[in-house]
Amino acid sequence: MKPVEGMSVLITGGGSGIGAGTARHLAGRGARVTIAGRTAEKVNAVADAAGPNCRAVVGDVAVAADRGRMLETALEHGGALDALVNNAANMLRGPITALAEEEVVDVFRTNVVGGMMLTGLAVPHLAERQGAVIFIGSVHTRRSYPGASPYAATKGAVEALTKVLAAELGGQGIRVNCVVPGAVPTELNIRAGLFTQAEHDERMAGIAHDHPLGRVGTPEEIAEAIDYLIRAEWTTGAAVVVDGGLSLGLSNY
Repeated sequence: MKPVEGMSVLITGGGSGIGAGTARHLAGRGARVTIAGRTAEKVNAVADAAGPNCRAVVGDVAVAADRGRMLETALEHGGALDALVNNAANMLRGPITALAEEEVVDVFRTNVVGGMMLTGLAVPHLAERQGAVIFIGSVHTRRSYPGASPYAATKGAVEALTKVLAAELGGQGIRVNCVVPGAVPTELNIRAGLFTQAEHDERMAGIAHDHPLGRVGTPEEIAEAIDYLIRAEWTTGAAVVVDGGLSLGLSNY
């Protein structure tokens, strides 16, 4: 497998959660990591903590001009582009009878369209390095949670997109894979205004028993899977489930 040291990696949604954990993991192993996010304070704090191998760029993946700036920063910082991690996402919940169309469209712009467009921009640079694209899916495609139809639909789209792009880009030596996390503490629901931090922490504790391994995961454990897929030279079109067994549907009955 290719060593991660010296690789140039662009991570969207790098200001918290899985994006931040992946930035720390890869930068600590010698990769030149560029993280993008909408909140300057958050992405700058993650980059500062990760050290000189990590650089922050402020931008929204749903905005075309921002996507261009993200790529330019990664090319400047890393000298090339070996991997793109499409991690940025928003959450929307609600009964199907009460969803506002524009809110549903907005979550698709961030969770699906933004990553598609950024991948398209990155293709020529990834082809030069025989690089990799990683999408972040969700256990919502394996277990059905009422009220989460918009988010689950975007993650189903991401998994389908992974397979199509793996077939489309394989001839250029670009591998495209998806990591499917289980319950991992993130700011997604808090940022969407669905929970306070205390409510989120309580929810994570409550869902631990649904995992056969008895606990929720960590961003760093998802980062390990991302690390593998960036370097695995004969893996493409895969959806790697890293969920502590949550998708098994554990039942005590």
